[in-house]
Amino acid sequence: MDRIEIEIKLNRDRAWLLERLGSMPADELSLPRTFSEHDPESRWSFADHFVHTTLIEQNWNAMFRRHVSGDQGLEPRLRSDGSHQSMDEIMASIHSWTEEWKAEHSGKPFVELVRIGQAVRADTLALLAELSDEDLASKIPGAPWADGTVGGIMAANADHGRMHYGWAEADPVSAADGTRGTA
Repeated sequence: MDRIEIEIKLNRDRAWLLERLGSMPADELSLPRTFSEHDPESRWSFADHFVHTTLIEQNWNAMFRRHVSGDQGLEPRLRSDGSHQSMDEIMASIHSWTEEWKAEHSGKPFVELVRIGQAVRADTLALLAELSDEDLASKIPGAPWADGTVGGIMAANADHGRMHYGWAEADPVSAADGTRGTA
């Protein structure tokens, strides 16, 4: 994927997501929709899913910068004894981390979540402008997203927003009893 295709995808999908979420009433944006992957007592709303994608994009930008500077892009996830964590341990850690971010931003007006996302997206676009074509095509060893290249993963930010929107739309949770319902 070249830089023009990446920018088009990032802008098109962000506009798509903002149009849908921006047209929702505030109470619908904050209504619990899905179960947390970390805390069985926590429920995620459309707004929570939206701000989650901002955290991941911010984290990926840091990963891209480490990679192109010659450092290890993906930091190893190790147990206290130095052995590698299992995928279950890694995912539990990631779910805990994203749940903390969700809790930190819970209850903020949607316009504030958009502002936070705009700052991160501006950083993504600035980084896209700074990277060479070779940087965009370089593979991050061990990266499981997209095709593993910097450019492919960067473009996957767009898919990430659509994926979370789809989950929130398809899997509503009743606020009253915590059971799955229908939208």
